[in-house]
Amino acid sequence: MKEALYTDGMSIYEIIMLICFGAAWPLSIYKTLRTKVVEGKSALFMIVIALGYICGILHKWFYLRDAVILLYIVNLMMVLADLSLYYYYSAKNRATTDERKYDYVE
Repeated sequence: MKEALYTDGMSIYEIIMLICFGAAWPLSIYKTLRTKVVEGKSALFMIVIALGYICGILHKWFYLRDAVILLYIVNLMMVLADLSLYYYYSAKNRATTDERKYDYVE
């Protein structure tokens, strides 16, 4: 049984984990693109997740080269895309909020 779950360094559990984590990012990116609002998102959280994926890539590259590295790379690209959208729309959201602040008449 153990051999079926862990072959040539590739663990089915690692693959499932990366697929599950990876499924969340397209939804997050889609929501940001649709609403153009990033309120409630955390840049620090996304940076920490990206750092985790980078460490996973480095581990795969230096110690255990296998196809799972592609899942790490795809996930990292999605996190970086979401982080880019965060910074792009947070600046726009801030500008819009500032405009509304001074848009009232006494």
